[in-house]
Amino acid sequence: MLPLLTTLIVIPLIGAVLMLLLPRKQENLARGISLFITVITFAISLGLWFGFDKTKTGFQFMEIVPWVPSLGITYQIGIDGVSLLLILLTTLLTPICLLVSWDPIKKHVKEYYFSFLVLEAAMIGVFASLDLFLFYVFWEAILIPMYFLIGIWGGKNRLYAAIKFFLYTLVGSLLMLIGILYIYFNHSGTGTFDLLKIYELTKTAPIPLGVQMWLFAAFGLAFAIKVPMFPFHTWLPDAHTEAPTAGSIVLAGILLKMGTYGFLRFAIPLFPSATDSFTPLIVILSIVGIIYGALVAMVQTDIKRLVAYSSVSHLGFVMLGMFALNFQGLSGSVLQMINHGLSTGALFLLVGVIYERRHTRDIDAYGGIAAIVPIYSTIFLIVTMSSIGLPMLNGFVGEFLILTGAVQASWVWAAWAATGVILSAIYMLWMVQRVFFGPIKHEANNELTEMNWKEYAGVIPLLIFILWIGVYPNTFLSVLDTSVKEILAAKGVVIQTLLLK
Repeated sequence: MLPLLTTLIVIPLIGAVLMLLLPRKQENLARGISLFITVITFAISLGLWFGFDKTKTGFQFMEIVPWVPSLGITYQIGIDGVSLLLILLTTLLTPICLLVSWDPIKKHVKEYYFSFLVLEAAMIGVFASLDLFLFYVFWEAILIPMYFLIGIWGGKNRLYAAIKFFLYTLVGSLLMLIGILYIYFNHSGTGTFDLLKIYELTKTAPIPLGVQMWLFAAFGLAFAIKVPMFPFHTWLPDAHTEAPTAGSIVLAGILLKMGTYGFLRFAIPLFPSATDSFTPLIVILSIVGIIYGALVAMVQTDIKRLVAYSSVSHLGFVMLGMFALNFQGLSGSVLQMINHGLSTGALFLLVGVIYERRHTRDIDAYGGIAAIVPIYSTIFLIVTMSSIGLPMLNGFVGEFLILTGAVQASWVWAAWAATGVILSAIYMLWMVQRVFFGPIKHEANNELTEMNWKEYAGVIPLLIFILWIGVYPNTFLSVLDTSVKEILAAKGVVIQTLLLK
């Protein structure tokens, strides 16, 4: 029997092979098998949650198998609290994506589900990899299925959006590869890609500051593009707008977190001195991204594009909390990664629901639909409130911790970032008012119907976690405590004030 983490990577790949073997006409069978595979993957991933020791330091569920021993390449995977939550988010969102794709995707069905299954395996691999070479393989493997998801099943400008996404990510990835190779040849002792060994080596023999600056820039640019941070964000609105609904969910929910995760796992612990030097720049860009993303979202006429720009603003908060470099800020940053995946993923799902009925995302095409579809409207309003940080919903907890961490680092940072909270409420509530309330301006809106069972089955799990984190966040924060302390210790930060429980 395969170890647990490897099983989570292999099962979606087995499903992908099954998609290739199925006859082209068996579309419902392809849908059913792929959904079953991803549900099984989620069920197995719960074993990570129940088997994870929150009090234990270091990585758990470790697997080490020599891959290319002559080059120091190993198949080495393991998780800490950060990667645990991101893997669980991945296995939760993937079956939801496939479920809401059941009716809308009608062309090249088995190829669509093949792409999603490969994508899931690669995403889990990214969050579990503890070998630099293996991490890079999984990181690059994500590009191809996501390119096809946008380029084949996207909107009318899908090829432009897909190529732009591919080129932006590829440029950053190549710079990261150069950085990985430099570390391998110059700072890995006997020549190894083993991340844990490199951690230890850089503690005993730190990389010179000048070299750290270049390496942080190489890794950081790859991660900043993926986040995406301002001004590297321009590929994101196009990719979101043109991607199919499930593509937008997985892009916002998981793929963007690869960038923030990369900073935590690689850039900050490997290059601590350079982190200090780059912190003012990254904080400035984060705050600019928070405000810029909110202001641009405010003037959008396309609902999906509005939600896409909101991601630029929300991920700016994640980066600000991370580079506050204290316990509260970093804990809030990781929790907000999960919150953003749940809330923004749910928003894209709900936008897709209404698009399938009216085939338009133009805000002016709606108005007054709360009277026609009250259940859908109520769910949309709840998710909107979670996105803008209403107390008792998940977004509030993450933003509160991030702003608490920012205050400890600098009152100026926190004051500027807080304007993003206000702007977020303005553009989201204004959009809700125009879409759901007021008179019904278009006769076609009278024909709208409530969600079907597949759409309910997709959004209800997200609502449960939105409420759970909002009411009792310590379920998830307690998993992060030890890992956050270790990341800060690797950076050389002494924990002085612990999060109250």
